[in-house]
Amino acid sequence: MKVAVFGGTGFVGSYIVDTLVAHDHTPRLLVRQGSEAKVRRPEQCEIVTGDINAPATVAECVQGADAAIYNIGLIRETPSRGLTWEAMHYEGAARAIDAAVKAGVKHFVLMSANGVKSEGTGYQTTKYRAEQYLASSGLEWTVFRPSIVFGDPRGREEFCSMLRDQMMKPPIPAPLFYEGFWPSDAGTFRMSPVAVEDVAESFVRALETQASRGRVLHLGGPESPQWREILEIIAAGSGRKKLMMPAPVGPIRAVATLLDRFEWFPLTRAQLRMLLEGNACDGSEAWKMFDIAPKFFEPGNLGYLRAGDL
Repeated sequence: MKVAVFGGTGFVGSYIVDTLVAHDHTPRLLVRQGSEAKVRRPEQCEIVTGDINAPATVAECVQGADAAIYNIGLIRETPSRGLTWEAMHYEGAARAIDAAVKAGVKHFVLMSANGVKSEGTGYQTTKYRAEQYLASSGLEWTVFRPSIVFGDPRGREEFCSMLRDQMMKPPIPAPLFYEGFWPSDAGTFRMSPVAVEDVAESFVRALETQASRGRVLHLGGPESPQWREILEIIAAGSGRKKLMMPAPVGPIRAVATLLDRFEWFPLTRAQLRMLLEGNACDGSEAWKMFDIAPKFFEPGNLGYLRAGDL
């Protein structure tokens, strides 16, 4: 099977490419000029040089493909470089979906996110609108909504590595965020971290599983630890212990209002809002459908965090 992949050079995308090849499929990747070195297994891929904003190269990427995967996503926006949620999550997805319809692609798989909704942050609403656009396209489709994805970043951006660098390395206590004035619920919101290998395997098995058509499937790990537990696991995986203390979000949000437009500022208002909402979900339906035993979020599966100078 030939599979057009949009977002195949990023963190999750690199694992999707590996898994496609392992299943004897041919990835056909849209790759921005200058990013060719990021392609995994280039000798087993077809490369289309271009940009998701260019309809002609998007159409070229899906030409002759049996299926398509849209995996382009941003944790935070960089408007100065044209990297916005509207452009990448919605407009790019819609452009790829339209091209897939015209090319006769049989199945379209969309990377969404747990917690998307019609009224939320820009991150959440643009992904939700992309889901709605796909559902109305006439294509056979599958949507995945993963929780936080963890795994060896291979030099790319990844949740646990980011927290290691921003919260484990500094000599100050790690923050247990909470709303309001009393810290009784500090750091109690939950997430369901899911291994990147399991996410990639789900994407590829969805292409091979008729039952996945027309389904929105959540991908969450087998447990949903609280934020404070997540920080403890990341600290242990990094080979250290870490002091933690309650941190009211009011002052942090006020500072972010002034500074989160700068790339160097570590946390945006949107990220803080989504963090406090939690990111827990039940992935059992997908794991049963694809016969996958998901990895646990535990220090033994975070050995890659020790690679840095801690």
